[in-house]
Order: sequence, then C-alpha cells, then structure tokens
Amino acid sequence: MKRDPMGPRITYYDDATGERIEVSTVTLANWAAKTANLLRDELGAGPGSRIAVLLPAHWQTAAVLLGAWWIGSEVIFGDPDGADTVADIALCTAERLDEADAAVGTDSGLGEVVALSLDAFGKPVPDLPIGVTDYATSVRVHGDQIVPERTPGAALNGRTAAEVLALATDAAHEQGFTPVDRMLSTAPWRTADDMIGHFLAVLAAGASLVLVANADPDVLDRRRVTEKVSRG
Repeated sequence: MKRDPMGPRITYYDDATGERIEVSTVTLANWAAKTANLLRDELGAGPGSRIAVLLPAHWQTAAVLLGAWWIGSEVIFGDPDGADTVADIALCTAERLDEADAAVGTDSGLGEVVALSLDAFGKPVPDLPIGVTDYATSVRVHGDQIVPERTPGAALNGRTAAEVLALATDAAHEQGFTPVDRMLSTAPWRTADDMIGHFLAVLAAGASLVLVANADPDVLDRRRVTEKVSRG
C-alpha cells in the first residue's frame, strides 16, 4: 500500500446502479480515520468494544473495518460459530436494522446502531428511527487523522490482529497475489473468511482491488481491459 499511496486501492462498481468510484490508499485511510474518530469520540468505542458490521462488500465497509481496528475494537462479522454475538455497536444498511437491533441486544453496554446508505454522493438514510445514527451525516464532521491504538483487544470474531494478518497473508500467498496485481472480485463478503480472502488478502499483498457488486457478466471482459485487471 505504501508503493503508490495516491493510486487506486479499491475501485468499486455497482452494475445495478451504474456507480463507479475510485478510492486511493490515502482516501481509504482518511475515511477509516474519520470512522475511527466517530466510533471512539461519538460512540465511546475502544479496546474491548465489540462492533457488529452488517454490511456488504463495499468500499465504505472497508473503511468501517479499518476504522474499528485502528481504535483497537473487535469486529463481529458474518456468523461467528459458537461465539457470543452481542455487540456494543452495530453498523448496518437500512435493510438490516432489525438485525442490528438484535446484535446490540438489550443487555449490551452501549447498544448503539449506525446506519449506512452506501450512497456514492453521501446522502443520508431517509426516515431513520429515533436513536439511530446516520453514518454519512455524522462521519463527515470527524477528523481524518488518528493515532492507532497501541493495546488493541481482539480484532475479528475473537481472533487477534496478528492472527487475522497471518490469515490474510496466507490467503494472499495461496492465491499468488503480488504488489503489482490488480484484482477483480465479484464475490460477496458473507463470512469473515470471505472478507479475509477477498479483501484483506489483497491489502496484505499490497495489491489493488476492483470490486464489483451485482456484476453484469456481459461487461466483465471489457472491464478487465479498461481497469487493467491482472487477476480475477
């Protein structure tokens, strides 16, 4: 990632809407820092906090994950087998508000829910219930610099940051990723293993990701050429 901080780190497409957005390493880091500051300063998160991420494969999901890890919080992603899934904070789309309410639970410490529109132009989620924080509205007022937590807790579904990094590095090696690669992925992030294999492995290799939602198979070959895809 240090090789070309201004180059594209994630290029996101949604073939259902025609959306395309290119996010550099610097921009992704800024969004992650703003998310971290929102979670810490506005919602009281930090080491030991458990943050349920109920979001699809998306560049904003990447910022949420990195932001949570920068403040030393644990991400609960997918369906952790046999784990206690009660979280302090849940970040979700509007369609998953009921799941977010269940994730924070009535006995949780913070019980905060944050909703993301995932809109390319930063529009808020309309008609949110009282007490739910709108991500797009709230995150923009927070700073885009942060000092990473030096004593983090667990990172992902009970795994430490070192364990997650090792899994991502192994996945990158298994798939043959290199720092010069530009990966195309249409795979969803339903589980933690999905997210590690299809996202964190790309970052661990220093590669860049072309992430396509609702992929139209008729345009994928042309996109591989225009985006200079080397794998996928």
